[in-house]
Amino acid sequence: MNIVTDTTLPSPCWLLEESLLIKNLELIKTIKEQSGAKVLLALKGYALWKSFDTIKPYLNGCCTSGLNEAKLAHETFGKEVHTYSPAFKEEEIEEIAKLSHHLVFNTPAQFKYFSKKAKEINPGLSLGLRVNPEYSEAPKEIYNPCGINSRLGTTLENFDDTLIEELDGLHFHALCEQDSNALEDVLNNFEDKFGKYIPNMKWINFGGGHHITRKGYDVEKLIQLIQNFKTKYNVEVYLEPGEAIGWQTGTLVTTVLDIVYNGINIAILDTSAEAHMPDTIIMPYRAEVRDAGKAGEKAYTYRLAGNTCLAGDIMGDYSFDKPLQPEDRVIFEDQMHYTMVKATTFNGIKLPSIAIRRLDGHIEVIREFGYKDFKERLS
Repeated sequence: MNIVTDTTLPSPCWLLEESLLIKNLELIKTIKEQSGAKVLLALKGYALWKSFDTIKPYLNGCCTSGLNEAKLAHETFGKEVHTYSPAFKEEEIEEIAKLSHHLVFNTPAQFKYFSKKAKEINPGLSLGLRVNPEYSEAPKEIYNPCGINSRLGTTLENFDDTLIEELDGLHFHALCEQDSNALEDVLNNFEDKFGKYIPNMKWINFGGGHHITRKGYDVEKLIQLIQNFKTKYNVEVYLEPGEAIGWQTGTLVTTVLDIVYNGINIAILDTSAEAHMPDTIIMPYRAEVRDAGKAGEKAYTYRLAGNTCLAGDIMGDYSFDKPLQPEDRVIFEDQMHYTMVKATTFNGIKLPSIAIRRLDGHIEVIREFGYKDFKERLS
């Protein structure tokens, strides 16, 4: 672990601001205390485990998507482990059952196939089924878990009433970066379809996609929705934020390597949209760059591009007050969630280092990557 300054920080590098992480966690703590809900960290969105010592006091545990995430949660977080997968594998179910507190199946068929074995392995395991309320206001179809022909969750038509005696809970996930108004609409549809089963349950998991820490989110409405639901049905309520934990808590620090001119000025950076921030291409969305504006807004406009051979490895067009030069730093804001969990070494590009700025201001570089990381994942 190396102690560095902003000017000696390796590049590229994800830099977590511990103070901003705690700010988000304090808000989550308030919601927990006032609503009575339990909150889990969704590792699929944020899994920087060297920050878990900071996070653990605020949350009840982690929700995981399979064996590797369940192992990580067990080893590094040490609280509740809730595991859901679209489909479990025979050779993994035993270890998953041992590690998990809640095990959620995607279909009645998977439940029937694995639940008895899972309970024999871990008698204290709480079993659930993910259901599909067939309603979502997700902004993009690729992120819509309740879209047409979705494989995620069991629809009412495919629900098997014979499971009721064995089920402890129901899980739904229908949100993507959305507010409590969207949650209210989803809850109405969930209750319309599955309300008759809820009194038989011990818990209901509201899933993730709650943009709780975003400016303008109606926290009071969320608290009220949870309180009303708990009072109505006398069940435990869980939330699974991932992005909301890491929202606006850190940056991706990069460096200009060269300036290419081909009709426009193109700054080639030592990072990659494809490999290091794929949602800028997949969603797509425009990442904010510190001290930059939209194309033409400021005096000097550049297309920011990655250092791979993919033609479309482009972050977008940005303008700056001064011309960019090789060795200049370009800082992408809000890069803690859904970045390092998705990052690859495509084209042999080096993974960004990982650093944390602690509360006292000093920066610790907690991980650097090299050739070994690239080589060993290939064979």
